[in-house]
Amino acid sequence: MDCDEKYDSIQEKRNGVWAARGFDDPLDGVMDNLGPYLPKDCWDNLGSLDVPSWLGPKPRSADHSKITTENFISFIDNNGCKNFADATDQFVRDQILPDIPCMVGIDHSLTGGVYSALSRHYGKDNLSLIIIDSHTDAVPMPVLAGAIQYDMDNNPSSVHDVNDPFLYNRSDSYNASSFVHSLVAEKQVDPKNLYIIGVSDYPEKKFLRIKDVRIKKYTNAYVSLKHMGTKIITKKECKLNPKKISGFFKNISTPYVYISIDMDIGANNALEGVRFRNWKGLNESQIYKLGDAVAQIFSDSIQLAGMDICEIDPRRAGAVYPSGKDQTYEIAANLIRKIAFNPEHQGAITPSPVNVL
Repeated sequence: MDCDEKYDSIQEKRNGVWAARGFDDPLDGVMDNLGPYLPKDCWDNLGSLDVPSWLGPKPRSADHSKITTENFISFIDNNGCKNFADATDQFVRDQILPDIPCMVGIDHSLTGGVYSALSRHYGKDNLSLIIIDSHTDAVPMPVLAGAIQYDMDNNPSSVHDVNDPFLYNRSDSYNASSFVHSLVAEKQVDPKNLYIIGVSDYPEKKFLRIKDVRIKKYTNAYVSLKHMGTKIITKKECKLNPKKISGFFKNISTPYVYISIDMDIGANNALEGVRFRNWKGLNESQIYKLGDAVAQIFSDSIQLAGMDICEIDPRRAGAVYPSGKDQTYEIAANLIRKIAFNPEHQGAITPSPVNVL
């Protein structure tokens, strides 16, 4: 499900700019690099949820008239992402539990659906959530719009258009940039059991001193998470002090952990096949070190409840660039192998089968 409303994404969809031999569904691209290297009795491929063509990454030509900013904004503001997250929740409950779900997808908001199902199954207090992402994904849309409006009012070099009607009167919807906020607000995750690793969008100290109410609301979306006990580690800290991550993970006390990886953690560095490339992410070696740190969490007392890989852009993933062939699918598959199929970190407990969707 790909409801990206940004101009570049819409133009790519309408103009058909993608690798001719690329995958339409990111699940197929990842499984092409994962399935052949795993014992068949360790996993089942349960297929994909149905998504209308116009909401997919490569719409059919007959649906091109639907590929408009207005339609995507309407979908997002009317909680279309929440409806798909709820369908994902239902899928996990009906077809996967008590086994381990592993979702491969595009829009990161679907993570909330998988996690909600697991939170009810195991109990909120028994489940930790680790998110590896360049974005914190905890900013309500009206708050984000207000910060953009402040930028337009005070920054002569602002890239935003004051006449853009879609920067005003946005609803407080559930979407890829706010789903973490929703999980916390709806008490589906205990903030003390929430770890967000690798973010590039955490506000600099100078923004914390701005008194404008629009910026105060924006910075509070981040600061309030920390005050509630959420551990947030920036990309800079990942590079300068990688041991800090393992130190945080040692404090995990829940018997189950869910892992969500947004592949933009390596954008413009290790890979190109992701939707949002506004930050330069980590290189391949740094990403694998993060994966290793996560894999080391699991033991006799802490088990993997589920995981996902999100924000893959099938129009770009696997394409050939001047620097070489994109490695998004390969890196995603390697992360799943490290975390979900590493017997060294499963202790004496026999892991449940992993079901990919």
